[in-house]
Amino acid sequence: MTEQTPPAYAGPARVLSGVQPTGALHLGNYLGALVKFTRMQHETETFIFVADMHAITQWQDPKLLTAQVREITAAYLAAGLDPKVATIFPQSAVPAHAELAWVFNCVARLGWLDRMTQFKDKAGKHKERESVGLYTYPVLQAADILLYKATQVPVGEDQKQHVELTRDIAQKFNHDFEAPGFFPLPEAMIAGPGARIMSLRDGSSKMSKSDPSDYSRINLTDDADAIAQKVKKARTDAEPLPETLDELKGRAEALNLLGIYAALDGRTSAEVLTEFAGQGFGAFKPKLADLAVAKLGPVGEAMRGFLADPAEIDSILTAGAERAREVAAPTLHQVKKIVGFWGD
Repeated sequence: MTEQTPPAYAGPARVLSGVQPTGALHLGNYLGALVKFTRMQHETETFIFVADMHAITQWQDPKLLTAQVREITAAYLAAGLDPKVATIFPQSAVPAHAELAWVFNCVARLGWLDRMTQFKDKAGKHKERESVGLYTYPVLQAADILLYKATQVPVGEDQKQHVELTRDIAQKFNHDFEAPGFFPLPEAMIAGPGARIMSLRDGSSKMSKSDPSDYSRINLTDDADAIAQKVKKARTDAEPLPETLDELKGRAEALNLLGIYAALDGRTSAEVLTEFAGQGFGAFKPKLADLAVAKLGPVGEAMRGFLADPAEIDSILTAGAERAREVAAPTLHQVKKIVGFWGD
């Protein structure tokens, strides 16, 4: 007798992702995440949260955290997320995230977490001084995803390993508790323009809100003058733009600026290169600055408008949290029953 393949997950397609409220959002966040969230909300049922529970894996000033949650929410709204279409909520407002994470802590294996490269990168040589939360962060992330039985997870390349861990946890839970097809095996969604925007000061490093140099990034709250100035001062080289992408190998800063232009303009890097081939950065940078101001200026203005009305932001988060709890509750109830907890 041949062994039968367990039935696949048969539930609806769902998208889930989130951003930590740990600093001002920038161009990389906008192109790599927010634009994709905005598009996907009209294609698939979408849950977008503010990851404040993940944020405190490293020290956050409690006096600032609530304001940072509102700022991330304002960025979501300014980028085009519609709270009537997508469910937007703060992670900490749904206790089921933490409850499911504990169950998954008992499913995941130490060796799996030992392989997580992001913890090694953040902890460096002093991992003993880091919080246990930072180490188990990927397990909470798995709970975030599987609590809503999300099937698609838009993430950066650095989070792909965590989605793979989520699949391992889902598969082991389904197997160990003889619940085939209960949790889906979610897919990481990474491809597309803007997936990896690099620093304006170092083309080999990802654009980051934690970089000490404000000139390394374009913040979504930057005004037109600041955006233009940062593009003008972005590191480049003395060579003109070539005719083919192959000729840009080894020119990280040039490739990054070209990619930013392409992502903002909705074209491929090859198409943009065809237009600017043979031109130097003295001609290219002003065009990029104009494009960045045109695309990001309205987003920053909308953000400032939303932030001026914190009561409206709070109302959106409250409604989103209620909706998220409604969707999460049946999953957690079923998990408790499957695991054998008393009362369920």
